Amino acid sequence: MDRYDWKLLGKKEFYVPYNSYKLHSDSLRYKDILTPLHINPDHLRYELHRVWVVDATLKEGKRHIYKRRTFYVDEDSWQILVVDQYDNRDQLWRVSEGHVINYYDIPMLWSTLEVHTDLQSGRYLAFGLDNESSMYDFDIERTLKDYTPAALRRAGRR
Repeated sequence: MDRYDWKLLGKKEFYVPYNSYKLHSDSLRYKDILTPLHINPDHLRYELHRVWVVDATLKEGKRHIYKRRTFYVDEDSWQILVVDQYDNRDQLWRVSEGHVINYYDIPMLWSTLEVHTDLQSGRYLAFGLDNESSMYDFDIERTLKDYTPAALRRAGRR
């Protein structure tokens, strides 16, 4: 936060990933979603939505791999849905998207998949996929013992 000058550019309508229930479906396999160069657009959903646009510009004398970042923040939930990240030449380098769904029983809007695309190298990173594993368990109860080195050892795999 301290490396950037932050500026609220205002509110606008923007196509953002939203209500991504199809992408979240347990009937999809990872191979159905993860394709060369980008995730499979057949499973994506975007909608015109009001977002706050926040621009972050690297402060003079500070260092970071991104010279500038533009955040598109959902007006309703305050979730960051899209981020444009620029290199030191001020060229768009990476784009990040949070594909969100509404967890009605919580209630909460949260990402079912985050995708970070490197436009210069043609690679992407997708994380948060849970289609082939158990869905989130929001009823889990934690104690202080769950946050000890011993708990990490118990949870580790060899």
